[in-house]
Amino acid sequence: MGLLTRWAIGAVALYLTVLLGDKLGFKLGFTGTGAQSVVAAFIAVLALTLVNALIRPVVKLLTLPLSCITFGLFGLVVNALMFYLVGELNVGLKVDGFMAALFGSVVTSVLFGVLNTFLGDGKKRDE
Repeated sequence: MGLLTRWAIGAVALYLTVLLGDKLGFKLGFTGTGAQSVVAAFIAVLALTLVNALIRPVVKLLTLPLSCITFGLFGLVVNALMFYLVGELNVGLKVDGFMAALFGSVVTSVLFGVLNTFLGDGKKRDE
């Protein structure tokens, strides 16, 4: 049940990020409208999870010197690149530009953390 809960919370966080980004002028969106955009959010979260699990560790290892020089702030750039990559995979999420990807990755992470705190199953992942 925990995996499905996190998947749904991630989709809600991504959907809210796209709505907020659209209001603030960032070029974020989903393919389709209405129910299609909700399905696109679920698919995009699945793609983002796979990209973060498979590609992100390699990129973080390759950019480790830059992360050390910038005291870890380059991690934001890596997260934005992963978000942008999901947008380029044509899985339902549209991301137009690096600033939109940076905004999307930061806001999605914050919203996911907040929503998971209040709506999660109450278990820590380490247990």
